Formats: sequence, C-alpha cells, structure tokens
Amino acid sequence: MEISERASQLTPSITLSIDSKAKAMKAEGLDVCGFGAGEPDFDTPEHIKAAAIAALEGGFTKYTPSAGLPELRQAIADKLQADNGLSYKPSQIVVSCGAKHSCYNAILATCQEGDEVLIPSPYWVSYPDMVRLSGAEPVIVPTTERNGWKMRAEDFENAMTPRTKMLILNSPNNPSGTVYTREELEKIVEVAAEEEIYILSDEIYEKLVYDETQHVSVASLSKEAYNLTITINGFSKSYAMTGWRLGYMAAPEAVAKAVDSIQSHSTSHPCSFAQRGGLAALKGDQQPLADMRDEFDLRRNYMYDRITKIPNITAVKPQGAFYVLVNISQLGLSSQNFADRLLSKANVAVIPGVAFGDDRTVRLSYATSIDIIKKGLDRFQDFCRTL
Repeated sequence: MEISERASQLTPSITLSIDSKAKAMKAEGLDVCGFGAGEPDFDTPEHIKAAAIAALEGGFTKYTPSAGLPELRQAIADKLQADNGLSYKPSQIVVSCGAKHSCYNAILATCQEGDEVLIPSPYWVSYPDMVRLSGAEPVIVPTTERNGWKMRAEDFENAMTPRTKMLILNSPNNPSGTVYTREELEKIVEVAAEEEIYILSDEIYEKLVYDETQHVSVASLSKEAYNLTITINGFSKSYAMTGWRLGYMAAPEAVAKAVDSIQSHSTSHPCSFAQRGGLAALKGDQQPLADMRDEFDLRRNYMYDRITKIPNITAVKPQGAFYVLVNISQLGLSSQNFADRLLSKANVAVIPGVAFGDDRTVRLSYATSIDIIKKGLDRFQDFCRTL
C-alpha cells in the first residue's frame, strides 16, 4: 500500500527519537543525564489543575466553539493588550491544540504550492515539514554564531524571491535562546512590508527571558507589521502545560477566519476542560511562572559558564527559552555522530544540530535539575576532552 508523496517527504523528529532512546536506557537501569527535554521540568501550577478538575467534575466535557471558548479568547485578547501592546478582537484569535498546531494551521491557511517560506537556521525542528505539508517549499536562511544566530535584514533580502510568501521568526529562539531586539525586528519588518510577506512570529518562549532582555512582539511595531503578522503563543512553556496541548494565534481577521474553518474540519476544537485550565493560567496567580523563570536563570548561568570553559567548543549566552546551543565544529564530528557517541559512551543525551538545520552544533536543555546538569556536564566535559 502506497502512502502520499507529501507524507513520504517527512522526516521523523530527531528530538523525540533521542528522548525515546534516553528513556529506554533509563528503563534498563542506566544512569542517563538527559539534556534533550523541550519542556519545563516543573509541574503545572495547582490553581490551573484545579480549574480543569472542576470543569471535569462539573460536566464540562462537551464540544466548544471551534476557535475556542469565547471567554478564553477574550482573556487572550486582554493578555495581548496588557503584555504586548496588541489590540485584537476575540474574533481574530483562534485557540488550538498547542502552539505547534497553531503554527501548522497558520501555514496551511496562507501557503500553497508554488510558495516559498523563509526559515532562519538554526530553526525549530518542525517548521520545514509543516511548510512541506502545506505544499509550499521551505527555504533555509543560514545564520552565524558571530551574529548571535540571528537573521539580519540583509540576509532576508538576499533570500527573498518573487515566490516568497512567509517568513517564520522564533524569538526567543529554540534552539539558540537568542532574542531579537526591537531595532533588529523593525529592519526585518521593513523588508517584509515592501513585498507584503507574511511573518509568522512564534513567541511561545515569550515569558522566559533573562537579565535585561525584553521580548518584543513583531505585530506591535507598526500598522504594517500588525497587518502582516500572525502571532503564535501558548501555555506549554510559560505555565508548564506541555501535555495539555493548548496554544493560540492572533492574526488579521481573514487569516483567523480561515484557520477557524480549517480547525472545524480537523480537530473540531481544543480540549474543553484544558481550555478552562488555560483561562485560569491567564487570570490566576503568575508567581509560579516567575519562580520557574528564576530557577531557569540560575541553571542557564551555571550551564553557560561550565560549557564555555571546555576547550574547542563555543556558545552564545542564551537570552531566553531554556537551551544552550553549543558549537562543536572544532571537534571534527558531525552533530549526529557526536550525539550518538556521547549517549553511548557517557550516558548523556543531547540533540544534534542537524535536526535544527545546523550540523555544527548540539543543543543542551537546562529544563532539568541542577544536580543532573552538574553531573551531565562533568561527563560532557570528559567526553569532549577525549576527542
């Protein structure tokens, strides 16, 4: 039996395969230090869980509107106004089954065969395959460690063609932890506005920024930016709700309407009682988020300081998210070979940079305990010294 050409072009997620292998080794009794996690190691705050439990116990288990509960969409609109300076009507907001689902819906609603979508690398692993599923072509725009793994406006201009339909930006970024400044984003928006190119702005790590770094929402920069930008966000990272599968997009009315229609024929709507949890997350106590961010900051500083003392590898200090992207190009191994040998010889799991479009690197997550970070980095350092 044949599968579709579209499906056959997809590649399995390397991040999930590394995580599965590490978990299998742990199940065999091996002491594995996992730096592959793309999710907070904190539990969902109690008041959020309580809201979902109350919804279940109250029988809130039926269909909801396809774009999400009206009260949740209003709460998201209020959040975007208060936190990001963005004025959206609830009709411009669609709640989906995770920010990943929101990204895919947005691409599907705007891109098609013959279109090109620009993706700066290193990129989050799923972007290119989402684009391929829409029938469009992903065009990778390489960045450099020297520029902090950021795409410059001139890189954008050089990569554009008459077929360019969308640019995907992810700030704070997975896997690099880099955060674009207001000035950098303004220059990128100028280029996009000249050719009316959509910007898909994935802001899922918005709340996890450190030091004096400030997150800037692309759509807030100008009227032109607002009209071209599809803002993606969600609850997974900020509120430790990865398994809840709850995200959202805010977009021009026509795009939101198209996504609502797509979603009505696919998932119908996001989970009913999870949406009640999302409402509690936005309206409830924000202190657990601040506490989690503070703990991530301590781990970030420790991991970065340790890594930059290891000979022949380099890293840019992350400004956001919970990853350190390590340049291993001086060690003479491909990222996949490095990750495989590190796991088999030192019981340390990292994600090879080839998954993110940059084979010079590996990604380490500090979304794990400081004890595991210390032990894992001891092994990581010893392994690097053998190369």
